[in-house]
Amino acid sequence: MITIKNDREIEMMRHAGHIVGLVHKTMSEVLQPGMTTKQVADICERVIRENGAIPSFLNLYGFPGAVCTSVNDTVIHGIPDGYILKNGDIISVDVGANWKGYHGDSAWTYAIGDVSDDAGHLMQVCEEALYAGLSQVKPGNRLSDISHAIQTYLESHGCTTPRDYTGHGIGTEVHEDPSIPNWGIPGHGPRLKKGMCIAVEPMAHLGSEEVTVLSDDWTVKTLDHSLAAHYEHTVAITDEGYEIMTKVQGEAYGKER
Repeated sequence: MITIKNDREIEMMRHAGHIVGLVHKTMSEVLQPGMTTKQVADICERVIRENGAIPSFLNLYGFPGAVCTSVNDTVIHGIPDGYILKNGDIISVDVGANWKGYHGDSAWTYAIGDVSDDAGHLMQVCEEALYAGLSQVKPGNRLSDISHAIQTYLESHGCTTPRDYTGHGIGTEVHEDPSIPNWGIPGHGPRLKKGMCIAVEPMAHLGSEEVTVLSDDWTVKTLDHSLAAHYEHTVAITDEGYEIMTKVQGEAYGKER
C-alpha cells in the first residue's frame, strides 16, 4: 500500500535526509586513495550517529554493514571490507539514516583520484538520468513516467540498467510501496500524489545490463565486469513537483523543482 505522508512526517524525513546529506558532504571531502571501504563505512556511521540517527542498513535483512560501498563493477550492496581504494577507482556509497523512526536514503558515486574518461562519462550520465527521472515526479504523472525517462536517458547515452533492482517508496520503513523500476513504457502504474515519498535511484552500466550476485548473497556485480554507477535521492512529492530531502538543509544540493 502506498502511504501519503502528512506535514509532520515529511519534516521528520527531511531531518533524516539532512543527516544523509551530511554524510555525503563528508564523503565528498574525505574520499581518497589508500582508504579501505571499511574505513569509509566507519566514517559514514560516525556522522550518522553523531547527529542522533541510526544507520538504516545495518542488519537490515541481515546486511552486515552500516552503508553499502560498491566499487567499480559492483552495482549495489557492496559490503564494507578491507579493499583499499586506489587511484582510478569509482565507489558508490549508499547511505540510509533512521531519525526517530523515519528514513532518508541516498546513493552517490565518487571518483577516487583521476578516473578514466569512460568512468567519468558513466558517472555523469547516471547522475543526469536521476534528474531526468525526477523531472517526471509531479502530481498526476504515472509511476512509469519516471522509469521511462531514466531508461531512455541512459540508453541514449550508451549505458544500460539492470532489470532486477528498483527505486522504492520510503518512510517509516526503508523500503515501502511502490517499486520504481529504472526501465519501462510511460503512462502506467499508480498516479503520483502530493505527500508520497519515494527514493528514485538509477543504476547504470557501461556494458551489458546483466548482473550476478556473489556467494555472500549481497554483492551485485556486472556480469561482464563493466563499470557501474548508482545515484539516488529521497524526494517528497509537492503541489507542483518534488522536494529533495536527502541534502544538507540550507545548502544547494541537486536540482530541485
